[in-house]
Amino acid sequence: MNWRELKKKNVKLVGGAVSGGLDSCTVTHWLSQKGFEVHCFTVDLGQPDEENLEAVADRMKRCGAADAQVLPGQEALADGGLRVVQALAGYEGGYWNTTGIARPITTKVVLDALRQRDIRVLFHGATGRGNDQVRFQLAANMLAPEVDVYAPWRDPEYIEQFPGREQMLDYCEANKLPIRARRAARYSTDANFLGLTHEAGDLEDLTIPPFFVEPGMGVWAWDAPDKPESVTVRWQEGVPVEINGKQVDKVSAFKVANRLAGRHGIGIGTHVVENRFVGVKSRGIYEAPGMELLTRTYEFLLQFVLDRRAREFFNQISARIGVQIYQGYWLDLATTSALAALAPITRLMTGTVSVRLYRGAIYFESANPIAREGSIPHSLFTDDASMESLGSYGHEDAEGFLKVLGVSAKNVGRIQFPQYGRAGEPGRSRPPRKRK
Repeated sequence: MNWRELKKKNVKLVGGAVSGGLDSCTVTHWLSQKGFEVHCFTVDLGQPDEENLEAVADRMKRCGAADAQVLPGQEALADGGLRVVQALAGYEGGYWNTTGIARPITTKVVLDALRQRDIRVLFHGATGRGNDQVRFQLAANMLAPEVDVYAPWRDPEYIEQFPGREQMLDYCEANKLPIRARRAARYSTDANFLGLTHEAGDLEDLTIPPFFVEPGMGVWAWDAPDKPESVTVRWQEGVPVEINGKQVDKVSAFKVANRLAGRHGIGIGTHVVENRFVGVKSRGIYEAPGMELLTRTYEFLLQFVLDRRAREFFNQISARIGVQIYQGYWLDLATTSALAALAPITRLMTGTVSVRLYRGAIYFESANPIAREGSIPHSLFTDDASMESLGSYGHEDAEGFLKVLGVSAKNVGRIQFPQYGRAGEPGRSRPPRKRK
């Protein structure tokens, strides 16, 4: 869809999900110059790189927006982030889907605002080469099929006028728009309180080490204190309710975890060369200290509670949800079904885990997993595995167990891999025995 098609539909009002950056400023002014009444919406996601979100609204008005507002979104983002933690739903290379989960949440909040104003067109500044265009589009299509989605970066006229960042900078400077970005910027950043994603610019050159990136949520591991710190997280049915003995709600759980982990270089500078959904590879430098701390303590809890089959099931669901979020399918049937399938597991995730943080690493410190003592009431860890004379598991009981396992193992060795036997040579098979 291009802007001329919107004109043919007699569209006068358009509403945008904007961050206040270079793309937002350029698109807002460009659309207003085309005769549209532009309404801009910035969702408050606790962006660490924005001291005052109201300044973003003011910036958009100065770029030609008829109206610009900041909408609340922190609680919704915390809910989404917690679902990511509960599913350990990461993507390739250790990316915790911090932007991937934020996009459908942002879209829903903005769509609610559009409905109140009877605006039927949503625009965004995501490029035609990235994942975010898919996330915005699919979320909007699923939540509000009647709303048209306009992406300037897929409009031929917009692309012709702005083939790259330099042309947008020239345009903004020529029109005296209040952009923050300057030509000296070496990379771009997307931010919310779950994490920061850095990409583009000099990060596209893989011959350049990524250490010029300035962390926004902590420090590089080598700049962290040379002294470990212990952190205790109490989980209640899959929800972090206490950190270091102090009660937290969902939003503060992430913010407290960010502060604790970030100062020790946890989850700072995760380097990923990943496969974008559109089919190209990209380099990202990620920060997600709180996510890293919470997911690690949750993972330790899972180890105590899940049996072998439940763990295998969890791993399959986890991988599926991670891909679904990354590709923009957070709201579809596969994701909602997968999340529902994890619900019985999540309800059992109650317990306290202590870890030690030190220069970019998280080490398990302690827990009280014996179910009868209540720290992890659903723990399956007992004294049956002890090397001492404890528990109800007898060493001699394993004799029959191993005989049963040995039946199939011997058949494999005799029939499928005879070269393992004394009569065979490596790489050669014996001819099958003739039956009398």
